[in-house]
Amino acid sequence: MSDQHDHLALTPEVKPPPLEAVEKVDYNDVSDFAEIPELERGIVRKVDMRILPPLWVMYWLNYLDRNNIGNAQSAGMGTDLHLTSTQYSLAVSIFFIGYLLLQVPSNMILHRTRPRFYLPGTMLAWGCMVLVYLAVRDAGGLIAVRLCLRIIEAGFFPGALFYMSRWYKRNELAKRYAAFYSASLLAGAFGGLLAGAILSGLEGTAGLPAWKWLFLIEGLMTISFCMVAPEYAVKRLLAERSSESAGETGISHLKALSLAVKDWKVWFLALSQNLAAAAGTITYFVPTLTEALGYAGRMSQFMTVPVYAVALVMMISFALSSDKLNERPWHIFVSAITGAVSCAIVADVDTVPVLRYVFFCFALAGIQTTVMLNFVLLGNSFGRPVEKRAVAIAIVNGVANLASVYGSYIWPSNTAPRYIPGFVSTTCFMGGVMICALVYRFVYPRFPDRVDRSGDAGGVSGGSE
Repeated sequence: MSDQHDHLALTPEVKPPPLEAVEKVDYNDVSDFAEIPELERGIVRKVDMRILPPLWVMYWLNYLDRNNIGNAQSAGMGTDLHLTSTQYSLAVSIFFIGYLLLQVPSNMILHRTRPRFYLPGTMLAWGCMVLVYLAVRDAGGLIAVRLCLRIIEAGFFPGALFYMSRWYKRNELAKRYAAFYSASLLAGAFGGLLAGAILSGLEGTAGLPAWKWLFLIEGLMTISFCMVAPEYAVKRLLAERSSESAGETGISHLKALSLAVKDWKVWFLALSQNLAAAAGTITYFVPTLTEALGYAGRMSQFMTVPVYAVALVMMISFALSSDKLNERPWHIFVSAITGAVSCAIVADVDTVPVLRYVFFCFALAGIQTTVMLNFVLLGNSFGRPVEKRAVAIAIVNGVANLASVYGSYIWPSNTAPRYIPGFVSTTCFMGGVMICALVYRFVYPRFPDRVDRSGDAGGVSGGSE
């Protein structure tokens, strides 16, 4: 048992928990950890180190692969493929049809299978599909590749959210979701740097235009990382401290689907996240919008970096505050109003480009922080059975992403350089999220989450290794 205590990396002042207490811990139920704080901290540290880094890199690459179309567009893809504004918007929006269709079944499968195989396997498939961009010759080919790419990788993001929700308590989740979601912001910043570098040095190399080099490099990066398995080490860590294998009695897929569909919170949170996702379509046009703010060529790519940097700082700050205060709706309200007011200022101001750029940074920061906090609220709103939570996360994320079908059309090129319809619409979307946050804050306490005991097997599990 002394070896096990060594693994916990306890400080010298802390007295290790008694042997009898350790042996009584049920590692399927997070509530037992609260009785042994030192043991809890040691396990949570190791869960953080074993799960978050590989998931972070996987999401970083995922975000690069599905959002690089914006960088490719400003790097000359639209000209080479003779894309109209409508065709480009269709290529962006059709990406989310597969998201809606496959997220629920994917999360059901993930709950019954091994994440160490399922998530990297999904990653390998979408990395290969990114390379198919090199064969695209016209708008039809681009749209087809985008649709297939989304069908393949639809399960990764909701699967990762569900996976993390099973490892952390409610007041620990915002920091972990923020750390995970920060990958998208750094991917946005890195995507701009990479696109700028490619425009500078690889245009025409080996007969390929710069935008195809962008897809080639990012696709190969994804494939090279796909063998990372985030589950096994942590599962073994828990197995060392438990006399029984972690497992759940579980409920059927049909029962889980029925419980989720009948829960009003699922559809209310889907509405809130749909509005946030509609505002989030701005991320597909960040290089285009920075160009409209007066930064041309490579500089429009490089100037996307501060935009994502501001968003990262705001997101981490709100996540730390939200977990410390164990509060979500008011944080969502404040981040949403930040995005709404900033978008309104960008739409209204015309004569001061620097001021527009500064508030554009805060607009994206408010929107991205709101999206992240909505996911935290989603993970916190459903306890057990975990099968219901898996379905609820998938439903909300799938319905929310329907917003991208119409949201991508609010930025038509003929409204440049001010893009008034886009910024005004985004302001309204954020206003809707503010209302939803207030309603949830005052209505949710009247309808506490009900636990279906037929599937009540604990709040945290290491998966099914």
